[in-house]
Amino acid sequence: MDCRPFFFKKFGLFHHRSTMKIGTDAILLARWTEVFENDDVLDIGTGCGLIPLMLAQKGLNSVDAVEIDNDSYEEAAQNFKNSAWNAKLTAIHDDIKSYAGKCTRKYDLIVSNPPFYFGDNIPEKAKKGLARHTNTLSYRDLLVSVKKLMKEDGRFSLVLPAIESKTFIKEAENQGFYLKKVFEIVPIEGKEPNRINMQLVVNQVNKTEVETFVLRNPDHSFTKDYKEFLKDYYLD
Repeated sequence: MDCRPFFFKKFGLFHHRSTMKIGTDAILLARWTEVFENDDVLDIGTGCGLIPLMLAQKGLNSVDAVEIDNDSYEEAAQNFKNSAWNAKLTAIHDDIKSYAGKCTRKYDLIVSNPPFYFGDNIPEKAKKGLARHTNTLSYRDLLVSVKKLMKEDGRFSLVLPAIESKTFIKEAENQGFYLKKVFEIVPIEGKEPNRINMQLVVNQVNKTEVETFVLRNPDHSFTKDYKEFLKDYYLD
C-alpha cells in the first residue's frame, strides 16, 4: 500500500488509516462552504482531517474536529500537527451525540460529510460501515446534535447523495432548520445531480439559493469550472 501523503498546494496529509479517504465529496464541500476569519467551526466525522485543513486555508478562528474512530482521530491529529494551522485545529476522539451532550461551546459553522447508507446497505468493511451507516448516526441524531452546538445565527453545511438529501431535508424541517443554499453537483454534463451540498440555518429564509455545478465534460475530462473552482488547492 502506498503510504505517502497526499499533497495539496499549501498542505499535505495522510489518509491511509482513516475510515474515510480523501474524496471528491469532502473536497467540494470544503471548497464550497463559506467561512469567515472569526468563525469557530465544528467538523463532525472529520476522518483524516481534510475539511478542517481546507477551511483553515481560507482563514478562520478555530476548528474542533470530532471523530469516533480511533485510527482516524489519530491520523487527523497528526495531519493537524504537521500543518501551518496547527494552533487553530483540534482533533477530538468522541461520538458526536456524547460530545453534544457535554460541550458548552457554540459554533458559528458546523460542517459534515455524514453517514449515508441505510438499512442493509452496509459496506463490507466494518470500520467504514461505522463511518458511513446511518444506523450508528441517524439524520435526526445528527440534526439534534447540530442544533445543540450551533449558534443562533450559525450555519450547518453538509453533503449527501441527491436522493437521500430529500429525506434529510424533510427531517431538517422537522427539527426547525431552513435550507438557505443548495449546490447541485452533476458528475458528467447531461446527467442528473448525484450529490447535493446544503447549507441550513435556524432562522427562516425567504428563498433558497440554488446553484448547479458540473464536474466532467461528456468525454470525462474535468470542466473549466471545476479546474477554476479548485485552483487554490490542487497542484498544477
